[in-house]
Parts: sequence; C-alpha cells; structure tokens
Amino acid sequence: MNRPKKRSGEANDGAADLRTAEEANELGGVPDDGTHVRGRPPAVAVGDDHGAVGGGECVLGATLSVVAGLTSATATLTSALHRPPPSVSGVRGKSCLQKPFLVQAKRLEGLEKANTRSRGKQSLEQVKKRAPLIRGTVSPPLPVPGHITQPPYVGKKDAPEIASEIQMHDRVSIVHMKAACELAARVLEYAGTLVKPSVTTDEIDKAVHKMIIDAGAYPSPLGYGGFPKSVCTSVNECICHGIPDSRELQDGDIINIDVTVYLNGYHGDTSKTFLCGEVDEASKRLVKVTEECMLRAISACKHGTSLKKIGRRISEHAERHGFGVVDRFVGHGVGRIFHSEPMIYHQRNNMPGQMVEGQTFTIEPALSMGSIDCDMWDDGWTAVTTDGSLAAQFEHTILITKTGAEILTKC
Repeated sequence: MNRPKKRSGEANDGAADLRTAEEANELGGVPDDGTHVRGRPPAVAVGDDHGAVGGGECVLGATLSVVAGLTSATATLTSALHRPPPSVSGVRGKSCLQKPFLVQAKRLEGLEKANTRSRGKQSLEQVKKRAPLIRGTVSPPLPVPGHITQPPYVGKKDAPEIASEIQMHDRVSIVHMKAACELAARVLEYAGTLVKPSVTTDEIDKAVHKMIIDAGAYPSPLGYGGFPKSVCTSVNECICHGIPDSRELQDGDIINIDVTVYLNGYHGDTSKTFLCGEVDEASKRLVKVTEECMLRAISACKHGTSLKKIGRRISEHAERHGFGVVDRFVGHGVGRIFHSEPMIYHQRNNMPGQMVEGQTFTIEPALSMGSIDCDMWDDGWTAVTTDGSLAAQFEHTILITKTGAEILTKC
C-alpha cells in the first residue's frame, strides 16, 4: 500500500507499522502486543442510501450510517485501535453486530492531520467558486397504482429493522434479483439523461417514478420510514439521501442519483454521480476516482474473500489520489429485504466475515475532496460534508460467485 511521506517535524504515529498490522489482520487479527487502545462503541443508524428515520436515527436505502468516529490514536500507537462491539441506534428491539473487532490504525493522528490538510487545500478553492447547496420546496409524494405490490414497510411510521441473516439466493431467486437490478440500472441510465442545467431534481423524481411504476415495480425509497420521494438526488456537497425538490441544477454541478426498485418481491439498488453541464477538472477527477474505487473493490470480490478487503481496496485508491473515504455510510445485503447484513465498510477495517457464493450486497463508496465528516440537515435525511467539500458516490448490487462477482446493476 502507498503511505504518505512523513512530514518534517511530525511524529510518525506508527505509520511504519501499518503494513505489518494489515498483514496480521489478513491472518486473523493484530498481534496482542499492547499497542492498541480501547475506543468507544460507535452508534450505527440502520438504513440504505435513501434517508433516515426519526430525525436522522435511521438512514434509508443503500447505506447504513456509522455515527461515531474512531478514537484518536497516540504517538505510541503502532498497529491498531481496539473497539468494543458497536451498538445499533434507531433500531428498536434489535441488537446486531455484537462482535468485537479491530480497526486498523490508518486514521492515526499525524497521518489524518496530514491527509485532512491535503484534502482541505484542494477543496477550499472549489468551495469558494460555488454557492452552498440551498434546499427548495418539496412537493407531495407521488401516487402508486393499487395493483403494484408494495414493500411491507410502506405505510409504517418507523423503518424496518435490519435483518441479521445473510440473504442467500438459489437459481430462481437469482432470476428475480437480476430482473429487479436490470430495471434499476435502466431507470438510472434514463435519469442520467435528464441531468441538465435548469432541470429540477423534483422533475427527475417524477420521471423516475413514472418509469418505475410503468414497469410494474415500486420505487423502494418512497414511504421508507416516511421518506417522501421515489429517488435520492444528492447535489455537490450532499453525500447521500438528498430529497428531490424545486432547486434547479446549475452548470458545473455534480449529482448522485440513487435508484432502488421493488419488483416481484426483490429490491435492485444502484447509484451513480453525473456531471451537469461544464464541470471543472477537479470535480471530474473526484467522480472518476470514486467510480474506480467501487470497481476496484468489486474486482476483489469472490467466494471466500474477507469482507474487509473491500475497504482496503477503496481506501488505498482514494488516498493515492488525495481523496477521503466518508466512513459514516456503508453498504448492505439486499434482496427480498431492502437491507440486511453483511454491512460493507468502505474504509479500512477488520470486521469479521467472508463472502459466500450466492449472496448479494451493495458496494457504494462515497469520497470527499475535503472533510470526511458530515452534518445532517433538519429534514433528518440530507447528509452534507461539514466543510462544504464536493462528494461523489457510486453503487452497484453484486452477486458473489465461486470465481468472482457479477454486477447485477450493470447497464
């Protein structure tokens, strides 16, 4: 892996031992040499990448929100941070992921400060060049014909609990998964053609809604824990969960469109960041590298591979290009249930678990030019970078096979 050079006058903070720690993790954990410290359990808000429930307690759709960050490492920390099992926030009656795990000490104090300075410097000029994102007016939810089958969570106040079991598929269910994912991919491709200056995200939502119901499917975000729209539209500094509204897209914007459809009892989930009009080279590079991170992670997937390899692949490529991985949002299992285990961490981690032939899940990294921390708007859904830096995200639903991974949402 590539590592930042040590700055003059700064402590190394264990950077020289990162490779050793990572190799040890691949073999089953960091050696118990007393060089890790105990941190705090993060709260995890469950959801997918379409929004949150109850003022941000639970995020909808393709991402599950990890709300507490890693504890700061000391200068004597040389291998990893040890944290107790995470708790689940916003999910009543559910206690999942109660397993101790180790998180590699990548976000060491010195390295993190250096990386933040580097990202902050390149993002500052971008922030100065454009106005901050301002919300528009949100129109009422669109109706769905009665003959279309709705997911079981529709009409309920709270979002459903995350399913603790892994969603496995046989030949029949794989056919249904492919159909749902192919429809989601076609809808996303169509939505991308609508991205132009002066077009509102509400207009994109209406077009996406119509295409989905015309195909006999249900737009999965609509009614998930009260989410009011059929698609997520996240513009510029919005990382994810953006609610379509009356704001017009501007020349130079970037926008992530996240589409999930429910067809014949199965969810297909995908997203992509599009360029609106004439976009500057720095923004183009962010979008390009984010997609590359997702594809590099997918290329590492196959039966028997450790899930933590996904985060390592993404982090390595993002850092190589000077971008940060937003670690608050993760992927998830998907199928008959909107989201389930396994939770897919996009940053370096030492979470247990291996990929199994026949399972489906999403990989959906979000990268930022500057801060990897985020603020939640008071709508309880819209997550934006704390410093106004641009963010980009890509997502595919994949099927694990013996020899690799099949991208089900590839158009």
